[in-house]
Amino acid sequence: MQNSEAMGLSAALLAVAGELTQRINEGVVARGFEGLRPAHGFAFARLAPDGATVTDLAAHLGVTKQAASQLVDEIVRKGYAERRPHPQDARARLVVLTERGWACTRAAEEAAADAVRAWVALLGEREVRALRDQLVRIAPYGPLKPAW
Repeated sequence: MQNSEAMGLSAALLAVAGELTQRINEGVVARGFEGLRPAHGFAFARLAPDGATVTDLAAHLGVTKQAASQLVDEIVRKGYAERRPHPQDARARLVVLTERGWACTRAAEEAAADAVRAWVALLGEREVRALRDQLVRIAPYGPLKPAW
């Protein structure tokens, strides 16, 4: 593959990822969850299903512990998460989603499904499934990280 083709592919993937992130965020807001940014959604993805420490969240987001702690303070204040004692480490706190956080997560899943339905309408279900399978082969483990 030529350099220009590789750059074209890179630009297309980044554009699709940016549009998808924006559409999910807009869908979450349209479903009544305000005051959130895409970075919150990436944090929610790490907190589900069993919670995480601030250190875990910082590593997942690729930010400092201080930045992750500020994000946690914000989503706790807004009622999307809560801190609990860590079951295995008395010195640590576990950050878990509240029912409101889970409802927001479900809203994000619905918004993602809406966005993917548009791809299915354009490409067909078989092509979209093949695209998913190929992308999973390229990046099998994630993690989902925000593009700042």
